[in-house]
Amino acid sequence: MVVLDPESVKYLASAFAIGVSALATAWAQATIGASAMGVIAEKPEESSKLLIYLALPETLVIFGFVVGLMVLILK
Repeated sequence: MVVLDPESVKYLASAFAIGVSALATAWAQATIGASAMGVIAEKPEESSKLLIYLALPETLVIFGFVVGLMVLILK
């Protein structure tokens, strides 16, 4: 049986929060990027809007980082 002390659980939870949010962002950006390339091939004038769509999933990593820091800082 593995016994984990509360300090190590905090580190695991923080790593999990950041890791899952980073994977979700990568998946979202891959999907949006593939679709954006198809749209740019047909309508190049839409490229400025698509750059904004590519930047939106980055907020997931920022939120995951904030949650990870909160887990480490708060008791």
